[in-house]
Amino acid sequence: MPQIDNVNELLTQTQSLIGDALQAVEATFATELASKNPYLRDIYQHTSRFRGKRLRPILCLLTAKACGEIKREHEILAAVVEMIHTATLVHDDVLDNADIRRHVATVNVRWNNHTSVLYGDFLFTHSFHLAAETGSAEACRLIGRATNLVCEGELTQIRNRGNLNLTEAEYLNIIDGKTAELCAVACLLGAKFANADQETIKRLENFGRLLGQAFQIADDVLDLTGLESNVGKTLGTDLFQQKLTLPIIRLLGKSSEQSKSELTELLEAGTDEAAQKIVHLAKEEGVIEESFDFAKQLATQAQSELDILPDSPAKQVLLKLPIMSINRVV
Repeated sequence: MPQIDNVNELLTQTQSLIGDALQAVEATFATELASKNPYLRDIYQHTSRFRGKRLRPILCLLTAKACGEIKREHEILAAVVEMIHTATLVHDDVLDNADIRRHVATVNVRWNNHTSVLYGDFLFTHSFHLAAETGSAEACRLIGRATNLVCEGELTQIRNRGNLNLTEAEYLNIIDGKTAELCAVACLLGAKFANADQETIKRLENFGRLLGQAFQIADDVLDLTGLESNVGKTLGTDLFQQKLTLPIIRLLGKSSEQSKSELTELLEAGTDEAAQKIVHLAKEEGVIEESFDFAKQLATQAQSELDILPDSPAKQVLLKLPIMSINRVV
């Protein structure tokens, strides 16, 4: 299956296939959030830098292209999904006490937590207002359900902070909601509004879900091993918030009772020194590499879901996206 050799080359291919539609998504996003209020305009301009390679809109548009043609509904729904994603980033930075997002100050640091919470709400409400422009109650229902599952995943993660008995299955269920669901619904909407058959819609939804899971596991590995200057956001928040991720769950599973007790003390300490010791242990026990290997397995599974599609330039780019999602710096 196609692998990724050059991210810039892949982005160029994506641009040639769906560049006009992506511009329409950006214009729709901006028009929906336009405000006469200078405070809101300032926040919008600031948070526009949070949005990276537009993975979710790209998923929506490419699946549409692979199944048929991109319609105006796809452009609207791609903007909706990106709006919801941006709202979750703004809220996440409050929950994680993060200072940096894509190399700039988070909203909670630039302004305050109250502004972050309310601006995230502002993005959520606008996303549903925009979705209604499609005139499709089914689209609104699917987006509403996906947003509920994202919030459910976040709430479950918060509830399990400090739960050192969290299982791998429970962790996967959390990331399926908080991250994978939006990728899944982006692909579902792309296929559905291109009039694909039910089996194709199901397989593409699963493609997005597996890609999202792989993405989050890779992100959790980066939280332990990355450099803030490269990744562009505050790292180590999972450890400091005592949120167990796959590498830590596997590290606890490999530990003896005595070493597990010592690891628990390090997790509860919440210091930079303790975090460095935990990362050292994780590398020593091989759980960092194991976790990344698992992300690669999920990415390969995601690629296999695309077997149902006829060959096309859009399919070839889709095949490379799971690898791009885990082999990244930003």
